[in-house]
Amino acid sequence: MKQIPTDSELEILKVLWKRGPSTVREVFDTLQGTTGYTTVLKTMQIMFEKALVSRDDSTRSHVYSAAVQAEATQGQMVSELMTRAFEGSASRLAMRALSAEPPSRAELDQVRALLDQLEKKAGAK
Repeated sequence: MKQIPTDSELEILKVLWKRGPSTVREVFDTLQGTTGYTTVLKTMQIMFEKALVSRDDSTRSHVYSAAVQAEATQGQMVSELMTRAFEGSASRLAMRALSAEPPSRAELDQVRALLDQLEKKAGAK
C-alpha cells in the first residue's frame, strides 16, 4: 500500500492531477506563493523518492507527473480516517460528513444514487 501524502504533498498532487505533467516552477506558480519555491522543489523530490510522483529528467527542467491516482489516494485517506476516527464504521463517517456541511441537492442525489447502487449490489449477493 502506498503512503498517504502529507498536506503539502496533497496540495502538489492536486495541482498535478488538474494540470497534468508540470515543472516545479509551474506547480509553484499554480500554488500562488502559498509556499516558497525551494520548499516546493524539495517536497517534490521527496515525493519522487516516495513514488508519489514520477519525473522525466530528459530536459533541463524536470517534468513531474502524479504517480498515484486521485481516486485511489482519496480512498486510502477515507479508509484511514474511517479506521482512526470512526472505529471502522462507514455509516458513522458518512453521517458525520453529511451533517458537517449541508449538502447540495445535487450531492444528495449522488448519495441516493450510490446507496441505490450499493443496495442492488448487496441484494444480488
